Amino acid sequence: MHNNPQTIMKWQVELSGIPAPPFGEQARAEWIAARFAEVGLTQVHTDRIGNVVGELPAAGLPPESSGPVVVLSAHLDTVFPADTPLDPVVERVHGSTRLSAPGACDNGAGVAGMLAIVRALVHAKVELAAPLVVLANVGEEGEGDLRGVRYFYEQSKVSGRIAAHIVLDGAGADSAVTQALGSRRFQITIIGPGGHSFTDAGTPNPIAAMASALATLAQTPLPDEPRTTLNLGTVHGGTSVNSIPESATASVDLRSTSPDELLRLEVALHRAVEDAVERWNTVARALPGRGALSFTVQKIGDRPAAQLPDDSPVLDALRAVDRHLGLHTDLRLGSTDANIPIALGVPALSMGAGGEGGGAHTQAEWYSDKDRELGLRRVLLLTLAMAEWAAEQ
Repeated sequence: MHNNPQTIMKWQVELSGIPAPPFGEQARAEWIAARFAEVGLTQVHTDRIGNVVGELPAAGLPPESSGPVVVLSAHLDTVFPADTPLDPVVERVHGSTRLSAPGACDNGAGVAGMLAIVRALVHAKVELAAPLVVLANVGEEGEGDLRGVRYFYEQSKVSGRIAAHIVLDGAGADSAVTQALGSRRFQITIIGPGGHSFTDAGTPNPIAAMASALATLAQTPLPDEPRTTLNLGTVHGGTSVNSIPESATASVDLRSTSPDELLRLEVALHRAVEDAVERWNTVARALPGRGALSFTVQKIGDRPAAQLPDDSPVLDALRAVDRHLGLHTDLRLGSTDANIPIALGVPALSMGAGGEGGGAHTQAEWYSDKDRELGLRRVLLLTLAMAEWAAEQ
């Protein structure tokens, strides 16, 4: 790999000490931009949404070439708020180096692995068959809603030229996410006139209407296959026990491997809210002067569901790499940056960058570099194989 394990871990430790909460990734992006230039990427820049982008040109192709490219990416954001204590701890455990820190694995491992791949290619003076675009993107976690990769596919200069996309996310060398778990998230708001619990009794109550809507929604039938879930995540409203509230809000998370099921649940959600509000307004109309309820349903997250075809060239290449390295990849379902390219029909998958990890999305998160090199070899060989394939398209 032409990499010093201490250098890779040093990058990972430094990265883990820089906050990167949703919509607050700038400091980490600046650090990554400096590393991109340091390892030898060209045309390093930060786009309007905060993604850091660099490029390794193909052998014999001019910089202004308009041919196909391969993308290697890793998300730079974490789930942790800006005030989360970040105190990376490094120790030796059973002959391996272990890093403990929020975000150490997700996605410190992915970003450090991406830097290692680029450095290996540059130091070995590998002549790429097609340009490699390297992307450290914002907005993968939670309410980020894949905004970094989504923007990249909509607005980048290579949009429309992407032949394949390899996403590095977390640790491991024995799995790949090839089925994109779709999700849609909504915030429901019901507003009313409010009032005193006794003197204004009969005024339509937003919390009561919300409770009716959510109870109806929770009873929506869900199929076992395709696997589909519905979660009522949060409910807020009211100011005191003796006040009729002026508003109530709730958030709902819908997930499925099927776009049709997501649409069905979205329709059920709208119908449940509309019917509940109308029922309570009907009661209020019998009491003149009591006002009425109104509602909004706002979509706050939308990740497409999709399936990578079994004969996809990126899967063919991964199987060949597995045979060479003596590995067997477990194909999995997940919600990652790969959702976007897979849904667009781009040969893409999400995979680990080697090593082991645990405690993801908790302050007890950890990463061990045990067998990291094997995972990085897997990524490197797949990247080279896809560059060869892209050049033939």
